[in-house]
Order: sequence, then structure tokens, then C-alpha cells
Amino acid sequence: MSALSALPFMKPLHHVRSPVPQGRRHTLPASEFRSLSPEDAISVFEIEREAFISVSGECPLHLDEVRHFLTLCPELSLGWFEEGRLVAFIIGSLWDQERLTMDALTLHKPHGTTVHIHVLAVHRTFRQQGKGSILMWRYLQYLCCLPYVRRAVLMCEDFLVPFYQKSGFKATGPAEITVGPLNFIEMFYPVRGHAFMRRNSGC
Repeated sequence: MSALSALPFMKPLHHVRSPVPQGRRHTLPASEFRSLSPEDAISVFEIEREAFISVSGECPLHLDEVRHFLTLCPELSLGWFEEGRLVAFIIGSLWDQERLTMDALTLHKPHGTTVHIHVLAVHRTFRQQGKGSILMWRYLQYLCCLPYVRRAVLMCEDFLVPFYQKSGFKATGPAEITVGPLNFIEMFYPVRGHAFMRRNSGC
């Protein structure tokens, strides 16, 4: 059982269904949140590529990097599935420095206390429905139940800063990392500052 499915607020959301018709062996859960695996990498990359290439021309993670992180730290990912289809996801890894550097784009530091959120993306047919905000909320709730995590960090373009501020992130300042012509703002979320959630969530 994954760490996600073991937590009360990470249990899949199931809609009430009518009895299974005769001859039909099973049905997929209407809505499910779970950690990702390397087998999900292609679906992840297809959503990511469509979401980012058209906007910035760059993907936060290439396919081999997606597989890399889903192999090393799948517990720091979260996928939203509807009828078995991936509709949104987050991929993170551990980092061990105060600020993000170029190494943070490709490395997972197992003894780190900072979760670097590499990417959040939503399938194009499910955008403008609030799924990104809901998924981020669930992800941050999950991080609050991991005793070794002290904060979450990410970097984004200027126009996305308000979106992440609504989720509780605060701007640190201009990121030290640039990708081609793109500049980013680094943001952080104080997971340790929400330690009371651990005491009241059954973690």
C-alpha cells in the first residue's frame, strides 16, 4: 500500500454506484488520488508536453527525467485519475539546500527536508475546473503528514505567482535558475509551520 492511500484524506473518492450488472466483473473508481509509478510516465509526459510546450516552449521534465523521479521517489508524486485516466499530476523530489540550483532540476536528495515541486499539470480537457488547486491542496496536506518534510519549494513564471499564492506559497524572490530565455520566481510553502495538521489528521 502506498503512503498516499494509507492517509485518511488521501483515500480515493468513490461515487455511489448501482450494483454491478451481471457479466460485468468490475468498475474503475470514478475519482482516485494515488502516487504515480514509472508505468505512468508516458501519460504524465504527454500531459506535461501539451501543457508547457505551447506556453513556454520548454517542459519542466523530459520523459527520462519523469521516469527517474517516479523510480527514486514515487511517494512524492500525486496523480488524479478519473475512470482510470490520468487527468492531473504533481511530481516532487527532496532537496537539501535553502535555494534551488540547477542540480535541483535533476537530483533527488534522500536526506533532504525540502520537497521541490517540479511540475503540476492538468490535462487540457479538464482545465478551468479548479483541479490544479484541488490537487495542490491534497498534495500539501499529504506533505504535512511526512515528519521529515519542513517546507515545499517551486519556481514558476510571473503570471503563475497568484495561482500559487492562493495555495499558501510565498515568493522568495527571483530564482537562480534560468532555462533559455525564461526567468522564474522561487516560492516556498512552510510545511513545518502547519505541524498542527499532523496532530489533527490521524497521521
